[in-house]
Amino acid sequence: MGQYGSLDYPRMTKLGVALGLALFAVGAAGNMVAPAVFGPLPGWERTLFFDAEAIGVALTLLSPFVFGIFLPLTE
Repeated sequence: MGQYGSLDYPRMTKLGVALGLALFAVGAAGNMVAPAVFGPLPGWERTLFFDAEAIGVALTLLSPFVFGIFLPLTE
């Protein structure tokens, strides 16, 4: 058993990428669709959708490195 227990790195990599893509999609759709349907959005909602996009991009890009390369090499 390694330092991090019995983690399933390929599964965690796929789930991290999928979660990042989902966050990005929700943020992008919210920025485009919500103003068309509900009118102008308050500042906190625009910030929430933008943050979802930014976190989604970061998670999508970092998951393969962290769970696919870094953690398996440190065991």
